[in-house]
Amino acid sequence: MDRTNWPALAAELDLYGSAPTAQLLTPAECRDLSALYEKPELFRTTVDMARHRFGSGEYRYFTHDLPAPVAALRAALYPRLLPIARDWAARLGRPAPWPDALDEWLARCHEAGQERSAQILLRYGEGDWNALHRDVFGELVFPLQVVIGLDEYGTDYTGGEFLMVEQRPRAQSRGTATPLRQGHGLVFTTRDRPVRSKRGWSAGAMRHGVSTVRSGRRHALGLVFHDAS
Repeated sequence: MDRTNWPALAAELDLYGSAPTAQLLTPAECRDLSALYEKPELFRTTVDMARHRFGSGEYRYFTHDLPAPVAALRAALYPRLLPIARDWAARLGRPAPWPDALDEWLARCHEAGQERSAQILLRYGEGDWNALHRDVFGELVFPLQVVIGLDEYGTDYTGGEFLMVEQRPRAQSRGTATPLRQGHGLVFTTRDRPVRSKRGWSAGAMRHGVSTVRSGRRHALGLVFHDAS
């Protein structure tokens, strides 16, 4: 975590709604996490994206009994992202209900009926893609989340870039495409980011997805800081 320049990351988030971290996992750790996909007992459900018209591919939601590396990453990232979340809320004139401790925040989610784990392991093969969407899941939302690439872009797979599209008022939408580097995280907005306007700050609505995988197989770990209803 200390290798990431967090002020620079926050500034990039302001500009684009997403920003990369330094390397968080070694290639061996990435392979170990990818291999967990073959252990269905670790997951509460599997989603076939084509069946639900979300795109093509598959992902699995972990149970609350998270593997140690997943739990450790989530716990370490939350306090780094919390100041950014609070700053965004202040600029947008929104409440900032997130306490200092992740466990306390998750307890509030559970009290509000958001009791299901939202941590995901995603798998895409050739021709798979993910439609633009938001991972909101309920009334209580943490405004930032993280995806970590588990395979080597350009070697294990091609295509499959992470997409973000900003819906701009009275203008065409703006998109960005980011290849996920193996073991590196990408912090991105859950639903919007502060955008300076003539009247101060407004919320720039954003969605994320994945472009079509052209070859190989792509795995990613998704870390969400609120639970699902």
